[in-house]
Amino acid sequence: MSTTRYPDYERPCGWNALLPARACNDALKADVACDVAVIGGGYTGLAAARRCAELRPEARIAVLDASEAGEGNPGRNSGFMLDISLANDAEPGQIERMTVCNRLIAGAMLDIGNLVKKHDIPCALTRTGTYRAAAGESGIAALREYRAFLEAASLPHELLEGRQISERLGTDFYREGLYSPQCWLVQPAALIRGLADNLPPAVSLYENSPAVSIERSRGNWAVRTPIATIHAPRLIIANNAFCKQLGIGQSRMVAMYTYAALTEPFSAQILDTLGNQSTWGLLPAHRLGSTLRRTPDGRLLIRSLYGYEKEANNDGIAGKLKRSLQRRYPQLTALRFASVWSGATGFTMNGAPLWGEYAPGLYVSAGCNGGGVVKGTLFGRLLAELAFGRETADIPALFGKASWMPPEPLRHIGFRILSALERYKGRAEV
Repeated sequence: MSTTRYPDYERPCGWNALLPARACNDALKADVACDVAVIGGGYTGLAAARRCAELRPEARIAVLDASEAGEGNPGRNSGFMLDISLANDAEPGQIERMTVCNRLIAGAMLDIGNLVKKHDIPCALTRTGTYRAAAGESGIAALREYRAFLEAASLPHELLEGRQISERLGTDFYREGLYSPQCWLVQPAALIRGLADNLPPAVSLYENSPAVSIERSRGNWAVRTPIATIHAPRLIIANNAFCKQLGIGQSRMVAMYTYAALTEPFSAQILDTLGNQSTWGLLPAHRLGSTLRRTPDGRLLIRSLYGYEKEANNDGIAGKLKRSLQRRYPQLTALRFASVWSGATGFTMNGAPLWGEYAPGLYVSAGCNGGGVVKGTLFGRLLAELAFGRETADIPALFGKASWMPPEPLRHIGFRILSALERYKGRAEV
């Protein structure tokens, strides 16, 4: 199978750069035999490992993280933690299913909150709700579809005119929007570091230990790293799009890179022009729009743009992100970014995950489609239950199954055509 390693990002994670230095766990340096091996030290992998330890306290569980907690993909997201399912499906026959999904997601969010409280993880976890907003006709159409879903699911929300958005967030860029309370904001690098540093005693976390191949032999799975090998009868793969490099999900998923920038803290004078709310998050109505956050320490974050299967030059990206942010806040004439970085995630054609038992003793959760913190936590916990024969929620029936994608180069050609069309339709939202 493939031996391609985890991506070597151009730049460090901006969220992680704000935190104190951390002593990471040792890499895997000698062969290990255990009861469960987990590939991926993100939200899904750590949730799976924690749940395995709850179900079998006597089990030996080993987690391989290709990077360091806070520096890998789990720390590179925007820190939105939605406690409802991401869905615009307002068909009457789907509302019951979506209600079950929302209940499961809310339970996973409660689990995260309890862990943050139990271990006193300083990650600025705050229930702020979230805004969605649109500037052009395509975005407004998508916003109204999302509103229809919220109404059909009887979820609370508030409709906003452009003037109201301007008062709250300090930007005249958007024409329509809505606010819903079903979201928490977090410092994502601080959260994943805290979860990694407070695992049960039965779980051993090896950092800087990428899995380069897997093989089934004599009833066990052998997971090879650059230095040593782990042997286990149960293997859980939770490294999202990079499971393709282990021979899993090549026909179901692509790795997409998104890009974020975090400003230096603004002066009190500038902050007074950025609306009357000091901490908030905004998600774009159109999928190719820009995500925004205002942080408690007076910064703005913008996340936008996509790269197919490889990272783009971050210097060029920085200029585009700066222009997008200044379109929303033209008063930021002397705008400076403290950091610009990218992160990879797994996308499937139909937005559904690759989840379940892939082969005897091999369990996979991948294809988070950009909604990985809370949903990933849920999928990891339930995957551990499946691995130990527990009756659990039927994730494929509730959240769907990742659909087939055409092979390369047809896949890339199709992506370029579709993304060009979407960029044109959503050009007002970038």
